[in-house]
Amino acid sequence: MTTTDMPRPVDAEPGRAVPKKRPRSAVGGGFRRAVPATTLLWVLAALYAVPVLWFVLSSFKPAGDLFSLPLTLFPQNPTLSGYTEAWRSANFAQYFINTTIVCVIATILTVGVSCCTGYALAKYDNKWLKVFFVGILATTMLPSEVMLAPQFLVVRDLGLYNSLAGIILPAVLTATGCFMFRQFFLTVPDELIEAARIDGAPELSIFLRIMVPISRPIMLTLAILSFQWRWNDYIWPLLMLNDPEKFTVQIGIQSLVGAQNINWSVLLGGSVISMVPLIVVFLVFQRYVMNADINAGLKD
Repeated sequence: MTTTDMPRPVDAEPGRAVPKKRPRSAVGGGFRRAVPATTLLWVLAALYAVPVLWFVLSSFKPAGDLFSLPLTLFPQNPTLSGYTEAWRSANFAQYFINTTIVCVIATILTVGVSCCTGYALAKYDNKWLKVFFVGILATTMLPSEVMLAPQFLVVRDLGLYNSLAGIILPAVLTATGCFMFRQFFLTVPDELIEAARIDGAPELSIFLRIMVPISRPIMLTLAILSFQWRWNDYIWPLLMLNDPEKFTVQIGIQSLVGAQNINWSVLLGGSVISMVPLIVVFLVFQRYVMNADINAGLKD
């Protein structure tokens, strides 16, 4: 049989492109380029994870084993005495209720106010809005300690001292939230707003029915950050509150520290307890942030 008589391979369906195989050298080159970056990420993850793992595992150690030599990562005699004693010695149930009230209300107000402010700064052309935006950004250049005295005087004069409202009010407007929403709304085409105006939609309807739904990823991201900020806030509640029934979690943990000595087992247990709500909130809302479609409602 000659070469001309040999059967030819049957082609694929007519009009259907035959996929080309990538050269093996290209696949190997991409793998080699990915190895250093992946290794670096794993090293950074280990640097962050090891201290947290040590902290959590140490909370299960008895007080006498925390500083015994040689130091060990895993507890030899695991116990929950630090958690139980921390929960009994401090009114953690009330602290959790107070902190949850502050975090939820402050987060809702922060997201709402930041969304309105960011939309106005991005979509309305006014020189005073630009000045206002510069003033908001200027607050990030000042240390937070510089703002404590003026904020305290304002809140005290408003009659909100020693109240949860006095903690919530200064946290409503944040430069970070306004900046995040402004930068997002700048990416939204003006044609989308103009089309809604041509259809007769009022400005409030445009904001609530168009801009708010497509900004959902930014809202969830800011909500997670705001909840974390308020939950971990320590200095401001310490200045504003003197009634133990209104203490937040962070002040409650500080109350576990004695004047003469520190029971590290109890302190570690209380600290881990305070971390649980933050972890739960992050795990619940992370899925919505990662899966959200930022370009929903927009066309190329």
